[in-house]
Amino acid sequence: MSGPEDDAAHDPVLVTSAANPTIKRIRSLAQRKHRRRESAFVVEGLQPVWRATTSAWPIELLVVCPELLRNPAARDMVEEESAAGTRVLQVTAEVFERLSGRDGPTGLLAVVSGEVPDLASLTPRRTGAIVLLDEVGGPGNIGTILRSIDAAGAAGLVLAGPTADPLDPVAVKASMGSLFAVPTAHAPDLAAAMAWGRAAGRPLVAVTGHTHRSLWDSVLPDDPVFVFGSEGAGLSDADAARCDHQVAIPMEGTAESLNLATAVSITLFEHKRRRDAAGVKDL
Repeated sequence: MSGPEDDAAHDPVLVTSAANPTIKRIRSLAQRKHRRRESAFVVEGLQPVWRATTSAWPIELLVVCPELLRNPAARDMVEEESAAGTRVLQVTAEVFERLSGRDGPTGLLAVVSGEVPDLASLTPRRTGAIVLLDEVGGPGNIGTILRSIDAAGAAGLVLAGPTADPLDPVAVKASMGSLFAVPTAHAPDLAAAMAWGRAAGRPLVAVTGHTHRSLWDSVLPDDPVFVFGSEGAGLSDADAARCDHQVAIPMEGTAESLNLATAVSITLFEHKRRRDAAGVKDL
């Protein structure tokens, strides 16, 4: 029986069965335990895959459905990657749809090698805000937050404690490729992440609904760590009190709280607005 390397090496042989060993392995990467065991995950879609190929993350395999991949530039990119030594596997539309997590798949996905490093390995951008999330449970929230961090030019993301996986297919999809641009790390718990922030000389700013200090009116440091709690419980009063500052996003109406990703986006872009107004450039 041929292994994954043999299947990919004989391109342009077309894989027509979902029982193919490589296809079965790719499908298994939807589960966190397999991603951890193999230090690999799946990226799907034209823009996310393109961003993966231009990042420092190693591309293990490109999976292409010629019948579905109609974008000429994407076809050219696949040919260039193949010529540069990246393995390419061609599959039928039926097989690709078994792999895809999308309606109307575009016919391109990548298996990327790598995992989220621990905090000691984090190399954030030198300036700008870092987002610290404590025990976040929604991979979609993490992906959306990665996209906002990227768009706001912030410095990085730290995930503390038991948390959803930023390499989960839902998170990868929501990040739209920003996963590959945002320095990200995991800390064993919130206390360790806070200690890291202080050692790096970054003030800790708790974003919480349990303070009267409005985000709009508060003084924000240039290079903070914005600390957010989980989707349900939020940041505890005790943990917020351990931070250097506390701010709240002003709200009206009947909603008791904001979605976590929305709150992070508002905070980051308020911080960016002030830095832009002051002429501060992120590095």
